Amino acid sequence: MDLRLLLIATLSAVLGGGWAQQEGSICIKANAQSCGECIQVAETCGWCSDETFLTVGESKSARCDDLESLKKRNCDVAKIENPRGSISIDKNKPVTNRKKDVAEKLKPEQITQIQPQKLTLTLRSGEPQTFELKFKRAEDYPIDLYYLMDLSFSMKDDLENVKNLGTDLMREMQEITSDFQIGFGSFVEKTVMPYISTTPARFKNPCTGNQNCTSPFSYKNVLKLTDKGDEFNQLVSQQQISGNLDSPEGGFDAIMQVAVCEEQIGWRNVTRLLVFSTDAGFHFAGDGKLGGIVLPNDGKCHMEDNKYTMSHYYDYPSIAHLVQKLSDHNIQTIFAVTEEFQPVYKELKNLIPKSAVGTLSSNSSNVIKLIIDAYNSLSSEVILENGRLPEGVSITYKSICKNGVEGTGENGRKCSNISIGDEVDVILFGAIWLCTPETIRIKPLGFTEEVEIVLNFICDCQCATEGEPDSKKCFEGNGTFECGACKCNDGRIGRLCECSKDEVRTEDLDANCRKDNGTDICSNNGDCVCGTCECKKRENPAEIYSGKYCECDNFNCDRSNNKLCGGHGRCECRKCICDANYTGSACDCSLETSTCLAKNGQICNGRGTCDCGICKCTNPKFQGPTCEICPTCPGVCAEHKDCVQCRAFEAGEKKDTCERDCSYFQLIKVKDRNQLPQPTDQSFPLTHCKERDANDCWFYYTYAIRNDTKEVYVVETLGMIGPAKC
Repeated sequence: MDLRLLLIATLSAVLGGGWAQQEGSICIKANAQSCGECIQVAETCGWCSDETFLTVGESKSARCDDLESLKKRNCDVAKIENPRGSISIDKNKPVTNRKKDVAEKLKPEQITQIQPQKLTLTLRSGEPQTFELKFKRAEDYPIDLYYLMDLSFSMKDDLENVKNLGTDLMREMQEITSDFQIGFGSFVEKTVMPYISTTPARFKNPCTGNQNCTSPFSYKNVLKLTDKGDEFNQLVSQQQISGNLDSPEGGFDAIMQVAVCEEQIGWRNVTRLLVFSTDAGFHFAGDGKLGGIVLPNDGKCHMEDNKYTMSHYYDYPSIAHLVQKLSDHNIQTIFAVTEEFQPVYKELKNLIPKSAVGTLSSNSSNVIKLIIDAYNSLSSEVILENGRLPEGVSITYKSICKNGVEGTGENGRKCSNISIGDEVDVILFGAIWLCTPETIRIKPLGFTEEVEIVLNFICDCQCATEGEPDSKKCFEGNGTFECGACKCNDGRIGRLCECSKDEVRTEDLDANCRKDNGTDICSNNGDCVCGTCECKKRENPAEIYSGKYCECDNFNCDRSNNKLCGGHGRCECRKCICDANYTGSACDCSLETSTCLAKNGQICNGRGTCDCGICKCTNPKFQGPTCEICPTCPGVCAEHKDCVQCRAFEAGEKKDTCERDCSYFQLIKVKDRNQLPQPTDQSFPLTHCKERDANDCWFYYTYAIRNDTKEVYVVETLGMIGPAKC
């Protein structure tokens, strides 16, 4: 696919601090005392370097004005200092045109998918710069796929179907790439109580009855990435099921090791796919306390003899920690999970960029189709990300996707449903006030290639290099004459540096610097020099005192989310002037209701009110951003559990009232789980359920409504949990 990306970096959002063009020019209001200070106010500001420009009584800061005003005030255009930004391309290797049917194959490091690779931007405050970035996903691009499988006892039948996955998947992936590698790993749980039984007999064989199971383990790298599918089949065929006591598994420990142990796994700098297969939930950070493990996961590789050795020492990783490591190592994750846990992993997918969820049949018979479908879904979406931005730098994205569809905000980072040959424009807006060079990097998620952008900033005028120090044109040589004006030495001020900040002020002169005959001189934000307030300068040039008595500023307005005026307005004389659709003293109350729309199109799901763009749920049972989550409302499985139990096994809480309360569905018994209806076989909604009875035994069933008839298929024998006998 070809993507054309446009990056526009503009500094205007930070510099100037939200000044408005009213009651005179923003440039004059800034009270700039030099050309360098002037050009940092705004992109529209220029400095007149003509010595004869000012009239009697005008202050030096009057040289700084918007360009049109300077021309109207008869400043010669040749004397207007107005430096502009520029772009230079430092590295511009063309993208690779690689075809699958060509005999000559390139190594991954010889393939280029992003052009150019390095640029230098010279930026002027408030002036946008635009450059074109071309991204082309190479055809027949190599793929590494690592299959990470839950080997707890409930996945026994799944293991049988995965044993031939290597050669079968190799054959299917030939349609996508001729350079494919596959690896295999397995996980169970932390090897401490209460996750497993540590008694010698149970540790040696955690399964009951005649089942022969291997000892539990946290994570094992069974096969390093290889292009030999038969080797995958051979090693996976030798694997044995294990067991543990609790239902959630230790899969997060395994994912962390797969991500950070690049050498042990054998990851190449190509498309990296991690298939995570399970029929259970997951433990995450904090759950380790149950086993006395309190040290946070360190996110480092701890593999010896292809086994994770520190599961008893470090806690499970957090979701945020996994997101960071998967992104750092350019790994795209496919969660292959059973129907029962689809909602859980779909929520997890929303937190992990470039991930997908597929419905795994109860015995993993559809795993190859699941992987192919998920890969096609991932590869049809492009998501841009940038590295950590320096303080004072911000970027927003705008994308122009297929058929001209535009995206802004977070949606501006990505385009979906991309086909080979499609072009996408992405415009990036930046806000910068720094004066030291900085470097940022932008790349598509899931790819190792990136664009390096060096940022240089114009913080002074060219004429400043021709200044005359200690000039006779300045009062008693107390300044440097540059750009047509005196730039005063420290401690001096005034048009010709004629005043000293240390000079004794007379009462009459000070009176002109007091507002409303008060006691504060220049509102304590400036100095009274020759009867006129000269406002103080702040370290951040974007923060400005203004007004006749320096009584105003543009940085002491109310804040929200640590942003001045909530990021939705400008600060004028210590009061927020809000943008359209925002109100409040800090412009933190949105008048938009789109963020409150539930999936059914109702405001707050009809169970709350939209206040400042946030739902306030009026029904205490409901919660969540749109009042759609009801933790205490029973799910499908929990709702029908008692009736299924009494009709199928003559047990449970409704055993005595079964005929009266539970005759609303048709019951069909099957011998094992393989005979339960599968999601891919049905044209109507179907839910797979796994419930536990009072004797700690599992029973499995499906619930569906077909042609207004409620159907329940149930496995006629109970399943075991650990040492329980059912």
